[in-house]
Amino acid sequence: MENTLRQKAKDLLASGEVKVVIGWGWNRTKTRTTPVFITDPAEVDQLVWNPLCVNNLSVYLTRKFKDIQALGKPAIVAKGCDIKNIVVLITEAQLKREDVHIIGVACEGVVYKQELWQGQLKPEIMPTKCHNCDVRNPHVADFVVGGKSTFTPPDEPAGMVFSKIKELDSKSSSERWAFWINEFSRCIKCYACRQVCSLCYCERCITEKNMPQWIETSAHPRGNLSWNLIRAMHLVGRCTFCGECERACPVNIPLNLVNQKMIMVVKDSFDFKSGYDEKVHPPMIVFSPDDKESFIK
Repeated sequence: MENTLRQKAKDLLASGEVKVVIGWGWNRTKTRTTPVFITDPAEVDQLVWNPLCVNNLSVYLTRKFKDIQALGKPAIVAKGCDIKNIVVLITEAQLKREDVHIIGVACEGVVYKQELWQGQLKPEIMPTKCHNCDVRNPHVADFVVGGKSTFTPPDEPAGMVFSKIKELDSKSSSERWAFWINEFSRCIKCYACRQVCSLCYCERCITEKNMPQWIETSAHPRGNLSWNLIRAMHLVGRCTFCGECERACPVNIPLNLVNQKMIMVVKDSFDFKSGYDEKVHPPMIVFSPDDKESFIK
């Protein structure tokens, strides 16, 4: 797969069809993969593909990275879960489909730490998103690397996202409130969750607005609660459960619980899941006479 990927990248750059290829490469010690930006056909050997290619590279297609956009039309190497974010960017008019060349990679799952992956990918070391993935074979792409994936992982191990949501739903409102107040109390307002998210593309975030001051900037319980809940609400009907926010959180706040719960609510209320069709707009920005009205009291 790596040879095919590198050859495709070389052809695209040599022909001038794209000016930069965004993909994954090894870090210096070959213990992690890191985003790489290839502009020279002679450097395509830097590109790699393996279960450590976790980063959702679609973040580099947004306005936060104008220096990369200035290079010219990009090609991006993307897993199916990454492509879902690209689809959302297209539906929200942040990107035109013809302005990016998508090199999809068939994926058997990823793993967050090299010490867990010893040349063999086991279901028990995969993140929840891999256990519930339905886009192992890229659904929107200009070119696909790898054969069709037929791998089906077993049921999600106990204690992961969906079982934890079910456990929380069974608790009283006061117990759920206490749980989240405790989790958000660890927030240090580093905004890593925002920076790693390709769907947080506002040029000026609400946290940076001080006339009026919507969110307290210090790591205060009130400000922590406001920040995490507002960001979750801004992702309703948009989040694709790529899992990058929780992975990037240095204090291990279970952000996937919030985002996946919202995904489930949107699916139930609007029969919609984001990231599958670039021609369908998220339900929060369109109106349909068939929308449920059960929330009206």
